[in-house]
Amino acid sequence: MTEIYSKSRQQAEIAFGKEQSQFFAKARAAEEQDSIAMARNEKTSRLREARLAKESMAGTSQSHAGEDKADAQVASEPAPKA
Repeated sequence: MTEIYSKSRQQAEIAFGKEQSQFFAKARAAEEQDSIAMARNEKTSRLREARLAKESMAGTSQSHAGEDKADAQVASEPAPKA
């Protein structure tokens, strides 16, 4: 069932179709940007947590290494005479 519209109606339909296409294209682009930003934020958080955990482990091992050195110095000193 083909409907025949006036020339002005056809032009209006074409113009509306173009506007609608642009609107949906902008919406898709915005949605894509949002998903990219969300993925970037999640990755940044994951990497930050990994870095902090690594720094925490490095700090813990350094403090243990310092304690080991202090223990070694105490052990190498002569015992006080009573």
